[in-house]
Amino acid sequence: MMPVISKMYCSSSQMVLGVRRRPHVVNGGGLVVTDCSAQRVVFKVDGCGIHGTKEQLILRDGEGDALLLMRRKGGMIEALSIYKKWKGYSMNYEGSRTLVFSLKEPNSCFVRNNGIRISIEPRAASNKGWDFEIRGYFPDRNCSIVDIRGNVIAQVGVNKEVEKLMETKDLYNVVVKPGMDQAFVFGVIAVLDYIYGESTYC
Repeated sequence: MMPVISKMYCSSSQMVLGVRRRPHVVNGGGLVVTDCSAQRVVFKVDGCGIHGTKEQLILRDGEGDALLLMRRKGGMIEALSIYKKWKGYSMNYEGSRTLVFSLKEPNSCFVRNNGIRISIEPRAASNKGWDFEIRGYFPDRNCSIVDIRGNVIAQVGVNKEVEKLMETKDLYNVVVKPGMDQAFVFGVIAVLDYIYGESTYC
């Protein structure tokens, strides 16, 4: 198992989870994540909402309890280029927050091979300076989250029949490999959805 948020969200078997976008009028938009086999909601992602904050997302469990707060930090300078970084904080029932991951945005959302890298916090002893990478192009709903050894830990895809019928990419699925933290995976996917500007967030 590889818990990032909690081992509660790690399954011993592969999970296929369906993702649906919510209209902007519902909690500022966001996502609903459903367990395809049990037909139950396992996660929700809230966008800004009426009282929310721009560039801030909240991942909740199926009961509505906040698990993960994602915030965009701007203006970092590295190698003479300015980039923005997202930070993910786990939240407990008392409301305290602990930094668990950071994700650096690509300089351009239009470059397909612009690898997005994710670091687990606190930093592990990785000589590459990152722990996971996005391969593929999220707007096409054709990408993977891979670990530092190149193993796929989650795969984003679209059911072709649904895509033809709906003519939209508002419905897609994510296959999460055994032992991987599903809450972490969907925190990353929520950030990708926001970055690429196709979401219903404000």
